[in-house]
Amino acid sequence: MNSPKEIANNYIAIGKGKVNTPVAKMFVLGILAGIFIAFGGVASTAVAVSIPLASAGKFLGACIFPGGLTMVLLAGSELFTGNCLLVIPLCKKEITLGGMLKNWVVVYLGNMVGGIGVAAICVFSHQAGLFNNGLAASMISTAAGKVSLSFGDAFLRGIACNFLVCIAVWISFAAKQVSSKIIGLFFPIMMFVLCGFEHSVANMYYIAAGIFAKGNAAYLEAATAAGADVSGLTWGAMFTKNLLPVTLGNIIGGVVLVGLAYWFVYLKDD
Repeated sequence: MNSPKEIANNYIAIGKGKVNTPVAKMFVLGILAGIFIAFGGVASTAVAVSIPLASAGKFLGACIFPGGLTMVLLAGSELFTGNCLLVIPLCKKEITLGGMLKNWVVVYLGNMVGGIGVAAICVFSHQAGLFNNGLAASMISTAAGKVSLSFGDAFLRGIACNFLVCIAVWISFAAKQVSSKIIGLFFPIMMFVLCGFEHSVANMYYIAAGIFAKGNAAYLEAATAAGADVSGLTWGAMFTKNLLPVTLGNIIGGVVLVGLAYWFVYLKDD
């Protein structure tokens, strides 16, 4: 495996490559990452809904979700949350602040297109009707719960989430074999899903899916029967009550707790 110091040094070149990618290609790679993470979310929810015992379903769903980051890292794509590690080459003055922010904005928008696109496909293809509309009810309930979080709760859960996501990415760079990368990234991602932390890119899918499903009378009826309160589930709430605080939290978790921490330990005095 690569040592932590080797990972830090290797990421300088990786980060430069990310920032220097043409914008059009960067955007397409962002869309792909949004799609990968969204499909991880679809599968995770489907597994959870299919298990009668809620606690077991949540655990098995958390074990499925890492497939999304596996596709992101192995198939080739750009994920906003993982790219918070670009602060490492920034601190080494190998990239500019403008270059990093450009990457974040382009990739974030691409991730959003991919995530909302998968949400639309799943709902409008009636895939959400699986398990006697149980999947749709879960989509709506999950989305409603996410937009009902307080700003502080969403922000702090965003910090915890992207700490784990960036650690998963970091561990994957330690591995020199594909199998090792998958095993290494699995546990931190499983932990964040199981604990209910907030991931901005995943929420682009989760909340959009709930909003789309809310528009189907049968799906809405199933969610209401399950006790979901959809009164606050709107596009405006998605952006202001969830994505804003969660994204800020994700940046703190990835940039400060992982990127700056490892830069300080392994690269600052070089």
